[in-house]
Amino acid sequence: MENLLLYNKLSSLPDQMKAEVADFIDFLVSKAKKDKKNEEKPRAKFGSGKGMFIIGPDFDEPLEDFKEYM
Repeated sequence: MENLLLYNKLSSLPDQMKAEVADFIDFLVSKAKKDKKNEEKPRAKFGSGKGMFIIGPDFDEPLEDFKEYM
């Protein structure tokens, strides 16, 4: 729809309805921003961190700090 056609339709409305149209336009703009934010965030996929962390072979060994409690 062309801007001129929208403007002609808007100008034919009473003032109260123009205010409602302005509120609806604000709603649509905020909805578009919200949708854009959701699209920009890529979701992490299962296994995408594989190889980033390495667990040492002594991981399950008791810590020296706790020897007095064992």
